[in-house]
Amino acid sequence: LVDLLKLGSFISTPMREGVANPLGLTATDLRIVLALGGEGELAGHDLSEIMGVPPMNVSRALAALSERGLVEPGRNRTNRRRKPVRLTDEGQALFDQTVPAMERVGADLFKGVPQRDRDAFRRVAAAVLARIGRWGA
Repeated sequence: LVDLLKLGSFISTPMREGVANPLGLTATDLRIVLALGGEGELAGHDLSEIMGVPPMNVSRALAALSERGLVEPGRNRTNRRRKPVRLTDEGQALFDQTVPAMERVGADLFKGVPQRDRDAFRRVAAAVLARIGRWGA
């Protein structure tokens, strides 16, 4: 678990410097763009849970992203309490730019790691993430 905690802490630097900063995003902005780009329309509390970020930070980031024209209210407005957001076309274009940026960061971080070890890492990470998602249930 110590190595997992270190990984969780230290991955933020290459993601910030290699992906977020070049795209003009904060680390929280990047997480939101990645979550919405990968999951689709989500409410602020969903984003807070997925990202492990306090709701106030998510709210501020959503306001800034909205001001920049990167997110907009979602289509599902049947529940007046739940206020989902989604990426705008411009936000989707920005999300699309994160893919090659993350590939560059990943290539650097995994340089020299054999493909079989990368595949094993991906499987183990997926298994641990699934268990974390059920923690306390």
